[in-house]
Formats: sequence, structure tokens, C-alpha cells
Amino acid sequence: MDHQSILSNMQPEHEFFIGIDSDGCVFDTMEIKQKEFFIPNALKYFNLSSISDVLCETWEFVNLYSIYRGGNRFTSLIKVFDFLKERECVINSGLKLPDLKSLREWINFETKLSNYNLRNFFESNRDPELERVLLWSETINKEIANKLGSIPPFPHALRAMREFSYSADIVIVSQTPLEALEREWEEHGIRKYTRIIAGQEHGTKAEHIFHAAKGKYPDNKIIMIGDAIGDLDAARNNGVLFYPVIPGKEDNSWKRFITSGMPKFFKGDYSGAYEEALIAEFKKSLPDRPIWKQ
Repeated sequence: MDHQSILSNMQPEHEFFIGIDSDGCVFDTMEIKQKEFFIPNALKYFNLSSISDVLCETWEFVNLYSIYRGGNRFTSLIKVFDFLKERECVINSGLKLPDLKSLREWINFETKLSNYNLRNFFESNRDPELERVLLWSETINKEIANKLGSIPPFPHALRAMREFSYSADIVIVSQTPLEALEREWEEHGIRKYTRIIAGQEHGTKAEHIFHAAKGKYPDNKIIMIGDAIGDLDAARNNGVLFYPVIPGKEDNSWKRFITSGMPKFFKGDYSGAYEEALIAEFKKSLPDRPIWKQ
């Protein structure tokens, strides 16, 4: 299926476009998914039990508590291993870490960073290291589908979507696998508020916004709502607006969007000092330098 053509073929039904990230933005699922599924399977499939403490610290910094938060799982995996290779305790342990050469090669030419596309690439080169990455990723998906309990949306996120769905076309802009996104949004009865749910199969977040919105709506009537620097970058790369959901203050962020951000967006006076102040606050919440380097 050509997922990007679905985005390209979408035509406006409203005057405004709102892109929304899912994990950590609408659903409070970031911490539990990373700590209960991503990290344990990394320890298992990459034989990292001997450095479990430093792996957990590094993993959580990359995926939860830094500017790298919210990235595609495969690019984030590489970032974790790059940090681990620099850490003195790992160097002193003598542990040989995977270099992920084939994964890096794949990421350099592929933008639709999904399990399906990675498996196709693996079939062409049969790199055992790449197979471990695939098993790690596929196991995460299966375990989340089978074991993760129901986690409802942030209350004010739900209220916000109810309110602005009457005035804006809503597209979910995420790097979570499509199957998980559709299951979560259907389960909680909020799929009806969206035009399209776009996941990692649809390409990068910047590509989601470009294909679904760019040129179809004025730039000042397109906004991306997200909890990660990657969401901000996706908006900036397309020259459109951004509203931050600040990690740790998610529901309050949605409440502020309802009371001030959304009215300003619909009135056309969102950009400028108001947006820049929000972005400055957002950036302060996500450091770029890990604590072990300070």
C-alpha cells in the first residue's frame, strides 16, 4: 500500500489543519512503553544484561528525557548505542556493542522506517545483526498489543479534540506503528475525530505534514501539536505553526491550548511572541546534554 498517497489525496473539509502526535502527547504511554517493553527487549536481544543500569539510564535519556524524545525507534536505537560506546563504564567492561552498520545504511536511504520495510531490506542482505533488530522491534509490537492495558487520553486532550474537530481537519502525525495507533484510537472512541492516522509506514513526520497539508491550507492555518523536538522540527521544516505539549505537564498543556492557544490559532494571531514563548519553555524541558556528561 502506498501510504503517502493517502495523505496526498486528502482534500480539505475545513479551513484549518491540525496535526497531532499520539504517544506522550494524547496518551500517557511513553514511559510505560519504553520501560516495560523497549528496554527489557533491548537487554534480551542485544545481550546487554551486564550493563543493565547504564543501558536503562542511557535509554531513558534518549527516549524520554531529552531533545531526542519521540524519535523513530530505529534512529533512537542507534543514538542509544552511540552514547553507550562513549561511556567509560561500558568501555571498561570490554563488552562489544553492535555497530548496526546495516541499520544505519537502511536509515540513510529509507524514510518509511517500519518493520515491514526493514524486513524487506533484511531479506536482501541477511545480516544477523539486522535480524536481531527486527526481532527486537517485532517482539515489542506483539507484547504491547497483548500485554499493555488500556490507557485513556489525557482528559483535556480529549476535550480539545472534541472542540476543534468542528473547525479543523485532524491528522495523527506519529512514528508509532500504524497498527498500534489504529488500535488505541479505536479503543477509546476517538478515531472519529481524525481524517487520517499516519504512522511510521507513512514516512517521517515532516513528510506527513507536507503530503497532507502543505499547499492545501495557508501556512498560518496549519499547526502541529507534539511533545518532542522532532514534532517542532516537522513543523519548522514545513514553515507551519507548532504547539508544545510539555513532558510532565501534558494535561495542563492541553488545557492551555483550549483556553489560549486554540482561540489564537483560529483567530490568526498565534504566531510571533506567543508561539516563541511556548517554544522557549518547551526547549527548556528537554536537555541536549546527558547528566553523565555534566
